[in-house]
Amino acid sequence: MRQHKHPKIEEIDLIDIMYALSDPTRVEIVMTLAGKGRAMTCGELLIDRPKSSMSHHFKILRGAGLVETLIKGTEHINSLRLKELEERFPGVMKAVLKAFRAGMADG
Repeated sequence: MRQHKHPKIEEIDLIDIMYALSDPTRVEIVMTLAGKGRAMTCGELLIDRPKSSMSHHFKILRGAGLVETLIKGTEHINSLRLKELEERFPGVMKAVLKAFRAGMADG
């Protein structure tokens, strides 16, 4: 079975994380996963974008080390790597998610 490549936690760079979070669609994906607090299939995310566009966004998120995607049959199951990211960059993802939530509440 084919699986996606994910960077090892020690290979993750904060600049790549910030780049990945510079796009509103990718922020929406991350915030949805964080809000649900569980792994989700692409179909569950319900983000109104073409499949090719979503594939691109997930590739960027995986490459930055934010998301892990496991393939089970025909489903791609996505989860945030929050625990690993917290170990690598203590407090960063909590602060980023808090800032995005505050921004969403403002407008």
